[in-house]
Amino acid sequence: MMDSSQTSPAAATPNDRLRIFAMDGTTELGERVAASLGCKLAALEERSFEDGEHKSRPLETVAGCDVYIVHSLHGGPDESPNDKLCRLLFFIGALKDAGAARITAVTPYLCYARKDRRTKANDPVTIRYLASLFEAVGTNAIVTLDVHNEAAFENAFRCPSVALTTAPLLIDKIRSIAGDQPLCVVSPDLGGGKRADILREALEGSLRRPIGKAFVEKHRSSGHVSGDLFAGDVADAVCVVVDDLISTGGTLVRAAKAARARGARQVIACVAHGLFMPGAETALADMAIDRIVVTDSVPPFRLPPGPVLAKLEVISAAPLLAEAIRRLHQNGSLADLLMYQA
Repeated sequence: MMDSSQTSPAAATPNDRLRIFAMDGTTELGERVAASLGCKLAALEERSFEDGEHKSRPLETVAGCDVYIVHSLHGGPDESPNDKLCRLLFFIGALKDAGAARITAVTPYLCYARKDRRTKANDPVTIRYLASLFEAVGTNAIVTLDVHNEAAFENAFRCPSVALTTAPLLIDKIRSIAGDQPLCVVSPDLGGGKRADILREALEGSLRRPIGKAFVEKHRSSGHVSGDLFAGDVADAVCVVVDDLISTGGTLVRAAKAARARGARQVIACVAHGLFMPGAETALADMAIDRIVVTDSVPPFRLPPGPVLAKLEVISAAPLLAEAIRRLHQNGSLADLLMYQA
């Protein structure tokens, strides 16, 4: 059997009831989260058996503790989303059996969250089934980053569900790129309007000047995307196209080209989760997009060296995740960090 134990020092002194774990595949991000909180990751063992089964267990006392597990549920490079989800669920169960007082799953990228409604007869509503699994093993709360549909996410879970916005992470980067040039935040479809508004309002509050807004019409049916409407004035502006994720990049490129055709000076794509599925390395090389900014919720391991990787900038979500954990542990307010801002 193969053994991949993490033997980090204890996360805190015995009198401190905070424990932070990070599972294989998200250890680097977990270490950055712990460092932002001024502590170390708690130790755990993850063991795989020859037949493909596995087990995970804490290597220190969690009885009576407030426990947070950082684990991003994207596919690859070594495990599928199913593998990572199953490991996380079993570990939560083990923590509950070990007497943890409260268990929060911190999943920067939450798998299966995009399938949040029926679009065809007998379609599954997968996010609801996902919520049932987390709750069945004893999860007390779940934290994620820029979910696809925040209302569907909130309604799927009966336990507290926290959808953080990446807006606080993006402001400084956008300011450093745009300087004093006019700015316009563009949503690549109507469904992302709320996400774009949160970023635009955050930029206006930080930069203390008006920020434009625009959106692109998009209809998807059987894999075909259509829609020609573009609303907003982007002439001579630096356009920030904001979305929750990049898959093949077609949606972002379509929005960038539409903005360029209407006089945009520069286009920056700002996205929480860079999945970069096959085809992205070609589509995103399009000169309509000048820069791509993503968080480290998903490492860009699928991108080969080339023009896309050259214009990619990765910013860490660790400070935002750490601040959410700190406030949750202290029973503080998360209002200014949420996607549900008024």
